[in-house]
Amino acid sequence: MNLQNPSEPAALLQLRGIGKRFGAVHALRGIDLEVHPGEVLALLGDNGAGKSTLVKIIAGAQPPTSGEMMMAGEKVTLFDPRHAHDLGVETIYQDLAVAENLDVATNIFLGRERKSRLLGTVPILARREMRREAASALRHLAIELPLRQAVGELSGGQRQAVAIARAAYWQARLVIMDEPTAAIGVGEHEAILQLIQNLAQSGVAVILVTHTMPDVWRVATRIVVLTRGEKALEGNTTELDEERVVRAMLVGREARA
Repeated sequence: MNLQNPSEPAALLQLRGIGKRFGAVHALRGIDLEVHPGEVLALLGDNGAGKSTLVKIIAGAQPPTSGEMMMAGEKVTLFDPRHAHDLGVETIYQDLAVAENLDVATNIFLGRERKSRLLGTVPILARREMRREAASALRHLAIELPLRQAVGELSGGQRQAVAIARAAYWQARLVIMDEPTAAIGVGEHEAILQLIQNLAQSGVAVILVTHTMPDVWRVATRIVVLTRGEKALEGNTTELDEERVVRAMLVGREARA
């Protein structure tokens, strides 16, 4: 249930009693979760805690064994990631799913390319239109990138920026980010955190999966900790400290005492 301030926006995503079994293994047990527009929710937990399974369920990559999911107050059953995308859910995994041989603008339209005309039976890409709209998407998030440069020639942080801009352009309502600051330089690290804040300030809900604790207190508004497939701790970043969060990750619900 939503017990937050009634002036806050209604939950965009609600999970109720989500469970997932793989044979005799319980990967998730009775997970309740809410994510609101414009907030950054940090989803934390040690390896094997259930974070990846929960993210795959929200992203439409795996069905839950039990429980229900609601988007903007309506019950949904996700059939696959494309269905999740149609509902406004975008997931940015560590591998980013970018085409390194294609330029920045084309990557923003990857899989949804604009066509201008046919050359015989072969469609011709509307490259000028895609570059124009890609430039607008980058400006919206204050991202500076060379539109004609191959993504494979960009740094790790710049590739993250391309993936974030793609999600924003396609009007994502919820963006799930898996370790977005892993293996990037210090300067780019700060830039990615700023992009996450820019997304939230534009009204997008963000689920941040990370092991980097300073990032949590830098950009997140709330924290949910999973331990052995159960929700061990939940609270606002203003109410929790790192010691309590780490203890919850290690020993679970005992940390609430």
